[in-house]
Amino acid sequence: MSRNPLQGFRVERNQIGFVGHDLQRPECILAEPDGTLWVADARGGVVHIDPDGQQILITPKTQPQEASFEERYVEAKGSLPNGLCFDQEGKLIVANWGTNAIERMSRDGHLETLYTEVDGKPLGKVNFPLRDSKGRIWFSVTTRTEPWTEQVNTKVSDGYIGLIDEKGIRVVAEGFCGTNEIRFDAQEEWLYVVESTARRITRLRHKDGKLFEREVYGPQELEGHPDGFAFDAHGNLWVTLVFLDKLIAITPEGEVLELLDNSNPEANAVYERHFRAGTLTPGIMAANHGTLCPWMASLTFGGPDLRTVYLGSLRGTRIPFFRSPVPGQPMIHWQRR
Repeated sequence: MSRNPLQGFRVERNQIGFVGHDLQRPECILAEPDGTLWVADARGGVVHIDPDGQQILITPKTQPQEASFEERYVEAKGSLPNGLCFDQEGKLIVANWGTNAIERMSRDGHLETLYTEVDGKPLGKVNFPLRDSKGRIWFSVTTRTEPWTEQVNTKVSDGYIGLIDEKGIRVVAEGFCGTNEIRFDAQEEWLYVVESTARRITRLRHKDGKLFEREVYGPQELEGHPDGFAFDAHGNLWVTLVFLDKLIAITPEGEVLELLDNSNPEANAVYERHFRAGTLTPGIMAANHGTLCPWMASLTFGGPDLRTVYLGSLRGTRIPFFRSPVPGQPMIHWQRR
């Protein structure tokens, strides 16, 4: 394999620009080839950002613009779009963290609830949807624990992965500790899974909608909680570490490269003690964040050459971006519909 373009690469603060303004909980970002961005927003919908930077909030409901930390981040009240993907028609599939539902929204804001249950049980904290090359929708559920913050203390492995296809909705893999984003490799041979609370990336071999041969990918335990991730064209897996607010990459050989550090060491030391002891409180969690992209939650490759990296967050109001030395792996919607 050729030399890894991430060797020796670090993101410097003077290389970072920003797009968007007055965003609320911009957790997930979808980029289109023309430069358009679609950003999840805590007001119950998405923010559409044009290539020239103009933005508009698209929401089917009126949500309170102000909410306490407890209401928004602990109790997850109201409609809180979390993960997003496009279906084959170009409509948005929304994993709604607040309503515990999988929804579909048109680009002009028409919303329909697709699923709130699987196997006769409530879905739980729906986190992230992913479309594959056959048009199927895969999704992750972080936990069925309410409030979800308790799972970070108990570390119960009640997360799972589901699949929606012509047969309906079903669970295809379970027993994950804080299931978060999911991604396929370029050939869809493996489905990669973030286990946030377990602090690891796992993967499962995929064939014909079935998952098997589960294994840990990279270190058994990362430095912090992985949240979002994406592959680049070289095969590096870029990973955001939420709360710690670092951006790392796991190389194809399993080496961890630190690309960006915006952590608060003092607050994180307190957080770590309580995480290990299982005594975290919302206040301790709230104090642990950086300033650039607070609670760094996701990353998206965009731009015409897929070399612009956008960072999503849970507590930011704008989107940091920078240029990468290597293009990203294109999402399935990058192909012509």
